Amino acid sequence: MENKEKEKKQILLRLSSSLWQELAEWAEDDFRSINGQIEYLLNECVKRRKNK
Repeated sequence: MENKEKEKKQILLRLSSSLWQELAEWAEDDFRSINGQIEYLLNECVKRRKNK
C-alpha cells in the first residue's frame, strides 16, 4: 500500500481565474505550490469527511 500512496495521478482541473488567484495567494502564504495547496486542501476535506 505504501507504493500506491507514492504514485500520483494526473488530472485536468479547470478553475476560474479568481479562484486560481485566491489559491495562489493562499499557497504562497503556506509556502506551497498551487498544486501542493490543492492536494493539501483535498486531503483535509477527505479527513474531515471520514471523521463525520
